[in-house]
Amino acid sequence: MKPTPAEPSPSANETVDSTQTAEMTLIGWRELVDLPRWNIRAIRAKADTGARSSAVDVSHLEELPDGRVRFELMVRRGAQDERQVIEAEIVRRARVKSSLGRVHDRLFVEATMRFAGRTIQTQLGLVNREGMISRMLLGRRSLEGQFLVDPGCCYLHGRRTKSRKSKKDLQP
Repeated sequence: MKPTPAEPSPSANETVDSTQTAEMTLIGWRELVDLPRWNIRAIRAKADTGARSSAVDVSHLEELPDGRVRFELMVRRGAQDERQVIEAEIVRRARVKSSLGRVHDRLFVEATMRFAGRTIQTQLGLVNREGMISRMLLGRRSLEGQFLVDPGCCYLHGRRTKSRKSKKDLQP
């Protein structure tokens, strides 16, 4: 009796479910994200498929009456920290386990994110990411069903430009 040949497995370049992947956008492990409702452009974000929720770097977190919160959002860190004061409604509170295994209570707010040609509504956890390179994490809940992450690429949808003088401008 002849063995039944196994179905060929798809190659790395083939998609298993073309209807789902055709609607998804490929992003790198790091992208720049706009938060248009808060008037913030090009915040560095890391796509973290190991994280369930998305988070953004904040300081001076203060709960206000009527279920609101005020915080300073860290857009960029460096010699000249770039911060913006935001007020938003708290949409949920949750206990979140950090990558170090520590459990923290975290406040979440609703946010509009724009990146990779898409605009999405998501919840952002408010957390101090002072020691981290990326000001924001894009977790699975924000990415699922809309984005595919290529861990070998970053900034597939644009990179922040620095305003530097070109060599031509420096010549006499």
